[in-house]
Parts: sequence; C-alpha cells; structure tokens
Amino acid sequence: MSAQLIDGKAFAEGLRHKVAALAAAFEGKAGRKAGLAVVLVGEDPASQVYVRSKGKQTVACGMASFEYKLPVTASEEELLALVEQLNNDRSVDGILVQLPLPAHLDEQKVIATIDPDKDVDGFHVINAGRLAVGQPGFVPCTPLGCLMLLKDRLGDLSGLDAVVIGRSNIVGKPMAQLLVAESCTVTVAHSRTKDLPAVVHRADIVVAAVGRPEMVKADWIKPGATVIDVGINRLPPEPGQDKGRLVGDVDFTGVREVAGAITPVPGGVGPMTIAVLLRNALVAAYRNEGLELDPDAL
Repeated sequence: MSAQLIDGKAFAEGLRHKVAALAAAFEGKAGRKAGLAVVLVGEDPASQVYVRSKGKQTVACGMASFEYKLPVTASEEELLALVEQLNNDRSVDGILVQLPLPAHLDEQKVIATIDPDKDVDGFHVINAGRLAVGQPGFVPCTPLGCLMLLKDRLGDLSGLDAVVIGRSNIVGKPMAQLLVAESCTVTVAHSRTKDLPAVVHRADIVVAAVGRPEMVKADWIKPGATVIDVGINRLPPEPGQDKGRLVGDVDFTGVREVAGAITPVPGGVGPMTIAVLLRNALVAAYRNEGLELDPDAL
C-alpha cells in the first residue's frame, strides 16, 4: 500500500488564508498594513522569479510589499545602508535580503545588520540563539513549514525518533532544534555519518535536506515512517527533453511503497516556504505594534 501524500500546496493555501484574515485584523487595529521588504541585489533569474512571487503573495494576503533592487555592482556599504534604513522604517515589519548575494558581498555581515525583530528569514545569530534556548524569535521558513506539515499529519510528536539528514544553518540545524522542542529524540545525520542507512531506518520521522538527488532509498526507511523531502534537484535532461525533471533527495517511487506518508517534489515542502515567510512577517507586525496574537491562530 502506497504512502499517503502530504499536500504542502493545499496546506500552504490554508495558511495564506489565515494570514490574510489576521492581516486585515492587524490593519484595523494598527491603522496600517503589515509590511514586508525584500531586497534583491543583481539579476539572478531564479532570485528574480522568487522575489516576484513573494511580492504577489504578500499583496494578495493584504500586506504591503516593498521591493528594493540594487545592481550587481552595488557596494557592501550601499547594501548595509539600505538595511539600516529599513530597520528604522516603522512601515516595514519584516526584512528579507534575497540570497545568494554576489560574491563581493559578505552574506553573514548583511544578515547580522538586519534587526533581529525584523529578521523574518530567521537567519540572524540572535534568532538562532533564541531557537536554541526556547525563546520567542523567528525560525527559518523551510524547517518551520516542515514542522507544520509533520504536526498536521501526526499530531503530537512527543517521543518519536527523528532523523534529520543535513546540517545546514538554513534547514538541518533549525529543523533539529524544532523537533527537540517537540520532545522528539533527534539525530542529525550527514555525509560522514557511519552506516547512514541503518541510522535512518530506525526513525519514525525522516527529514531529508542534503541536496543529493534521490539519495534516500526505500530500504533506508522504517515501514510506516513519515518522510519529509526538502530537496529540490533537477536531473540532466533525457534525449528529446529541453530540461530534466525535478526530484527530491528521496527516491520517491521506491520510498512511497514503504513509508506511511511522504511529501512529493514538487508540491510538498516548496510551497510552504513563502507561506511561512508571510506568516513570520505578520507575526513581526503584531509584535512591533505590541498587539496580542493568539499563538494557535497560525
């Protein structure tokens, strides 16, 4: 029997509807729209598409979208000055600097300049620290979206054995912290983990975030486990094709026959990222205005 598909696209749509309702309530209380500023440096095509999508979805949810585009030649001083300007702008609740940046700009320095209370990407070291010690802050959008999908599927995660494959600051590490906070027993596995298939096979929850196409095989998975595939990789095109198909870090066809539930690629984790970004921006707006927001509302 095939695994249940976890529909991230449908969940993300539901989350955006909740954000829109609460954004309207915020505007009524604060007398202004919640505001999200996105900064794009250069003309990377994928980043341009992503920024355009963020802007459309921000406006569709009833929030104000501010887009700032700097040329690829922009200096670090120019970019940092813009970030400081946005830090001090009361109409801007969330700031996102689109990554990757051109090579001459220091990403960590730029992230460190963003006001942690406007850091809706959750990349600032202060927000990483808040997550580690259980204080309110902002969590990177992709792992928070994964957690929402897991809790929607499984309910209480307490006591479950979870393996996170990947240890990046953007997904792997914050994902592990979120699962620890849900009282899971968590293992962070990676390329140097000994007997990785055996480590993965004991898990009730597997989160794959390594960037290696179809690495996780069916015989790695404990029967009935819930598998969250964060990876998005494009395979080389086959003869007669313009471009190769998109696959995750999990061998979907094989793993689907073993797992209890699995996210597809595309249509699983991907749609959650922007929806959670909008959620984070709205939470920032309520906090910045000192307004109460029911933690269960989002």
